[in-house]
Amino acid sequence: MTASDTHRAIHAVWRIESAKIVAALTRITGDVGLAEELAQDALVVALEKWPKAGVPDNPGAWLTATAKNGAIDRLRRHKLLTRKHEELGRETETAAMPDETALDNQVGDDLLRLVFISCHPVLSPEARVALTLKLLGGLATPEIARAFLVPEATIAQRIVRAKRTLSEAQVPFEVPRGEELEKRLASVLEVIYLVFNEGYSATAGDDWLRPALCEDALRLGRILAGLAPDEPEVHGLLALMEIQASRARARVGPSGEPVLLLEQNRALWDQLLIRRGLNALARAEALGGADGPYALQAAIAACHARARAAEETDWNRIVALYERLADVAPSPIVELNRAVAVGMASGPAAGLALLDQIESLDGYHLFPSVRGDFLWKLGRFDEARAEFRKAAGQTQNARERQLLLDRART
Repeated sequence: MTASDTHRAIHAVWRIESAKIVAALTRITGDVGLAEELAQDALVVALEKWPKAGVPDNPGAWLTATAKNGAIDRLRRHKLLTRKHEELGRETETAAMPDETALDNQVGDDLLRLVFISCHPVLSPEARVALTLKLLGGLATPEIARAFLVPEATIAQRIVRAKRTLSEAQVPFEVPRGEELEKRLASVLEVIYLVFNEGYSATAGDDWLRPALCEDALRLGRILAGLAPDEPEVHGLLALMEIQASRARARVGPSGEPVLLLEQNRALWDQLLIRRGLNALARAEALGGADGPYALQAAIAACHARARAAEETDWNRIVALYERLADVAPSPIVELNRAVAVGMASGPAAGLALLDQIESLDGYHLFPSVRGDFLWKLGRFDEARAEFRKAAGQTQNARERQLLLDRART
């Protein structure tokens, strides 16, 4: 393996493992900012050593152990409490190279605790989202900035301030209980779904999917459903993620190119995940949460999951569900999706008319993409091509850009 191949492998491992490493280190140090710094230091060591020694069999455990050793050194230099120092020393000695099973047994709880720290009410809502995507999503600051259409410097400042605020407030590394859990639940659900979405449709980069993020979000959702079994929206979100994740294999072609929903081979959809999602949706509805925002989105996803072929999709029901969603959680994105459903149920002219009433989606690439699709179906090919080119210029994902440029050339 060449040095460049090793570097690519290291960065791939980092994308998958970084959140788990930061979570484990936060459990040990109690400081999320310090944990991230130590994880980054371990990455630097890997970049120095792995090109010569090769990628270890368990790279995540290697990085975790290296970062823990760094924590010991840091604590020694800063002369922290002897008791804490000894505890960390014993943990490092017994887990200098932890086995994969032991690491996996801890990782879910650690990740969930990390989500709740990132969503602590001491932080602003914007800071909670940015910090969670950074720590759990493994996203670089520029990727987060592009995802939310704000300057990179703004996101960087939010993240730095968030970590400093958490450190100064000495926020404990734990899952809250009782009323505190309820207060922070909505924010936690939001960020878990944002992490899932980044895996399901990557904001930037060369890959259409980042399955590890979807898996982490699903793991968090399942753990949260166990912690809050009577919260309908927890089950609604879990249902939505399970059903969407069921399409993963069908969403990419042989060369990694995107395959859109109506063109997917539904035989590749994971029926186990679909059943789990439908069961979670039934649970949410039984708890009285049928009109919760996540439960409604899950019900929409269920319409697709139940259709054996694309032409069997119940678009009229999907339109009705989007109308209910627009009432409980209005947003331009919901209106965009409702326009798509109306276009499928009542024809492209009806969808286009609804689409052109939407405001506040400047710079969002799916708006011109959907508009181009409607125009193409109406035979207005030159206008459609212009919209596809516009959408291609707005997306930061290489696979998606190529798909849109291909459509503009047809």
